[in-house]
Amino acid sequence: MRYQAPGHFRSAADFAAHLRTIDPAWQIDEDVPAGGALAQPIEVHGRTLGNRFACHPMEGWDGTDDGRASDLTLRRWTNFGRSGASLVWGGEAFAVQRDGRANERQLYLDPAVDAGETMANLLVALRAGSAAAGMKPSEQFVGLQLTHSGRFSRPAGPPAPLLAHRHPQLGIKYPHTADAHQLTDGELEGLGDNYVKAAKLAQNAGFDFVDVKTCHGYLLHELLGARGREGSYGGDFAGRTRLFERIVAGIRSECPGLHIGVRLSFADVIPFEKDSATSLGRGMAADTPYLHGFGVDQQDPTKFDLVEPLQLLKRYEQLGIELVNVTLGSPYYNPHLQRPAAYPPSDGYQPPADPLQFVKVHLDAVRAAKRAAPNLKFVGTAYTYLQEWLANVAQYEVRNGHVDFVGLGRMLLSYPELPRDVIAGTAVQRKRICRTFSDCTTGPRNGMISGCFPLDPFYKAMPEAKQIKALRDGAK
Repeated sequence: MRYQAPGHFRSAADFAAHLRTIDPAWQIDEDVPAGGALAQPIEVHGRTLGNRFACHPMEGWDGTDDGRASDLTLRRWTNFGRSGASLVWGGEAFAVQRDGRANERQLYLDPAVDAGETMANLLVALRAGSAAAGMKPSEQFVGLQLTHSGRFSRPAGPPAPLLAHRHPQLGIKYPHTADAHQLTDGELEGLGDNYVKAAKLAQNAGFDFVDVKTCHGYLLHELLGARGREGSYGGDFAGRTRLFERIVAGIRSECPGLHIGVRLSFADVIPFEKDSATSLGRGMAADTPYLHGFGVDQQDPTKFDLVEPLQLLKRYEQLGIELVNVTLGSPYYNPHLQRPAAYPPSDGYQPPADPLQFVKVHLDAVRAAKRAAPNLKFVGTAYTYLQEWLANVAQYEVRNGHVDFVGLGRMLLSYPELPRDVIAGTAVQRKRICRTFSDCTTGPRNGMISGCFPLDPFYKAMPEAKQIKALRDGAK
């Protein structure tokens, strides 16, 4: 089923009226002037940043086998700088060891390679882009996202999962993970030490913070739902957050002055699968109480339960963590929630409802987080699907204190200068707006690099563009 896309509405008033059919309380700003709320300064860890845009981490599956940045990687980081966004959140998912790579071209901490030089090169590229945009280095707060892919590790191409715990639905959805190796407590502690080593290199390279990635089904996120895991790193809330806290303590000890942020899958729902009759996504069958996932209602796992997520935010405050990037779910097992889109990736399913409904779920989730922990600085997610009206929604959310930063990912692949245009009051360039074709996901899911193949002329000229379009057409 096709839903009316945001780009089909010819005025903000018309779009606002449509949003009220989804939620009668949904409001947006119909005018976005130059120098409005999205251009207002904000203080983060004692630094004053000049606007409310953030670049989400957007790796391109385009590094070298030994984890160094390629020219494609550096081009993307230059575009992050050109965006003019004051917060560069993580930039790239950087694996802390080889077996934690999500693909064979992900950047990672290889002891045989000068990973610190790679990190420094990323910053050089970013600074070149920001200088071209008229920004000084002090005007951007820049992080590096540290990760281990856990269940979704593919360090040499084929799946090589490393589990935090046994998950019955994911064992069915991904049969190769059902009997995969579950990491021991000692192995978890060893990879935790590598987070600290990577953080130290990032600090030496000049990064302002590191993101201890806890989202999207990767290892630290999966641990948050590991109620059935025995040992020190599962069971109760303290056990399920223990490795994260161990990593934070190590970074505090070894990297004084380096700030820490967290991209968090704030809540989840049951894994989805494609309905063979309709091609729509549907929740997998599961017994209740459902004891898996984080922020999931145990009696109805299609819904959230925010008790533990809100508890975790309080713990972040106690740990001195100020920056939190709120996302939801996973791009692997419930992508309609995690990344609202008009078109699924080639291995996905059609959205079970209007994607705008899931944009609203994101807005409401970060509002709940901000109400519960007003002293934290929150980055919101899912804005790209709003297309022409992204700034109208974003300005309303920031102006009313519902969120601190507006995070953009896919949009910056096709149109990196959009934040600058919005801040300047310049009309957005409609032909460059991301239409959520999901080609940037379809490519990597089929062993190719990631990029905006439909709209970025650089990628559009590549031979992969035709292959990816054929895969997209086949998934409609």
